[in-house]
Amino acid sequence: MNTATPYAPAPSHSGWFSRSEAWLDNKGKGAWIAAMVLGFIFFWPIGLALLFYMIWSKKMFGKSCAKRTRHSMHAMNSSGNSAFDAYKTETLRRLEEEQENFEAFLQRLREAKDKAEFDDFMDQRAKKSADEREQEDA
Repeated sequence: MNTATPYAPAPSHSGWFSRSEAWLDNKGKGAWIAAMVLGFIFFWPIGLALLFYMIWSKKMFGKSCAKRTRHSMHAMNSSGNSAFDAYKTETLRRLEEEQENFEAFLQRLREAKDKAEFDDFMDQRAKKSADEREQEDA
């Protein structure tokens, strides 16, 4: 079992700063931002220090582009069993394909709905102009 995960809590013998950092890391980027905002509210140098620390340690911008969750980070680790790893890879590929197909289906539904709404608008417009012509003729 791998004990060196990035979300493992800090050992109890470490200082309060390390424990606080590990706790905030475990809660995610939102907790870091909340701590920074609270720091600015209660005593601005603390908020400024947290902002600088977040930028310096790349907690603010480090993983935002990777779009990785805790689950997906562990999903790519090898289990040591090649048959299981092949099965896992194939299953993940199939699920990604199903997700792409579903997103394409949703896009087609949105386009069909937009077309139906536009067609209704054009029909109402044509009916309104036809009614206006009938009233002018009468």
